[in-house]
Amino acid sequence: MVSSLQDQLLKAGLVDEQKLKQARTDKRKKQKKAAAAGGPGQEEERRRAREAAAQKAQRDRELNRLHQEEARRKAEANELRQLIHTNRLPRRDGDVPYTFQDGKALKRIYVTAEQQRGLAQGALAIVRQDTGYEVVPAAVAARVSTRDPSLVLVQNQPGSDGLEDSDYADFKVPDDLMW
Repeated sequence: MVSSLQDQLLKAGLVDEQKLKQARTDKRKKQKKAAAAGGPGQEEERRRAREAAAQKAQRDRELNRLHQEEARRKAEANELRQLIHTNRLPRRDGDVPYTFQDGKALKRIYVTAEQQRGLAQGALAIVRQDTGYEVVPAAVAARVSTRDPSLVLVQNQPGSDGLEDSDYADFKVPDDLMW
């Protein structure tokens, strides 16, 4: 069995128990002092640790900002969805086809004759809701347009048929013309 040098010196009687304890205490104090003073490598380690902590804090702030932005966008989308849903006009009795453009595609919904007049006069508008289309009052469409203009597909100006400055202003389009 191999014992430490201190144990061997103690057994040989060259050192007493008090001196052994004193030597251990001095050794511990030296190690603590060296660690506290820091060698040339420890200062570099501390600097790197501070930089890493600063970078991590910056990444955390950026991720937090992105999460908050995403939550805000979702809340705004839900508000718009609810605004459209609560103010939409029922179309289940609609038998008049109304054709409009959504991007490059032509779409058709069925509305009542009264709703068709409202759409032509600008009192009503058509907005996109999720995968479908809804007819809403012009005031609601204006509110939707301030938040997301891409959702408002048809919103005619009240009292304007678009022919005032045209060469064809004398040729009125019949109200019953369907395209």
